Amino acid sequence: MTDYTFKSLLGTCIKDFIIQKRALGYPYRSSAQILYHFDLLAAEKFPGESTITRAMGSAWIQSKSGEHSNGLLRRVTPVRQLGKYLKGLGYDAYVIPGHIPNRQIKYEAHIYTVAELKAFFKAIDQCPPSPFSPTRRYVIPVIFRMLYCCGLRSSEARLLKKEDVDLETGKISIRESKGWKARIVYMSEDLQEVCSEYDFIMESMFPDRQVFFPNKHGNCFNKSMLDCWFHEFWDKLPESHAITGNPARVHDARHGYAVHRLNQWVKEGQDINALYPYLSEYMGHSNYADTDYYLSLVEDFYPEMEQRLSSVNDDILPEVHHEEE
Repeated sequence: MTDYTFKSLLGTCIKDFIIQKRALGYPYRSSAQILYHFDLLAAEKFPGESTITRAMGSAWIQSKSGEHSNGLLRRVTPVRQLGKYLKGLGYDAYVIPGHIPNRQIKYEAHIYTVAELKAFFKAIDQCPPSPFSPTRRYVIPVIFRMLYCCGLRSSEARLLKKEDVDLETGKISIRESKGWKARIVYMSEDLQEVCSEYDFIMESMFPDRQVFFPNKHGNCFNKSMLDCWFHEFWDKLPESHAITGNPARVHDARHGYAVHRLNQWVKEGQDINALYPYLSEYMGHSNYADTDYYLSLVEDFYPEMEQRLSSVNDDILPEVHHEEE
């Protein structure tokens, strides 16, 4: 857990705010990093201010060159929350309005075909050794299979501890998740076997390792590494050039898991009403509205899906109003 040295007059309040968030159970890593950079701006351009002013907020929300609106949203949200925290303490703090940015752009997910998946996994299975990262040739084929086969977020897989993966039962304990919502997922027998073979190799390299997917120092890889690896292999495939619309992303493996699971249930004639809440829980969604997104992606079966879910009781699938933060 990174500890920052804050330089502005806001520094003490920012540090206390981060401590409060973590005391509530949130990892608050990326948000803490954002607040650190906000502190640098405050120290440099507003050295005499001990609270957030309108001018300070306006300077912070100025879009960076080429910044995506979703990136702006990620930068603004922790500072908006900090403003509310300061007001709660009695400071005359400026709170960045909730309509900034005007809206978050929704990415259109790419659902991988069987041919695309086969091509990608074949490519990563041929990952060459690297003198700079001796574990990557073993980590890459396994971590991407775990993302797709278990529907994990990349951060959930990347931050797994060795103790979180039970190779005897196939149980994976997700502790560091979005919204800090812990859950348990299970591997298939095939993936369990792959992970066992991988773990045997890692044990010989890092006998006392604490993380399941270690870098050369035995620590977790940084959050940008999976994206770099994905594009290193995916972008070279002929299949990647045939895609129209938004380019494929690592996170689309998670979307693909959910869609393929729904498709499979439809093919098997399963009771979607009964299974739907389990899918939502398995995916680690805080509400059913997040799971509803996948229904729009099940193009081949959507009319039947819509009909099957039309009878779901409102008490089970209530209308959910999303907070902008």
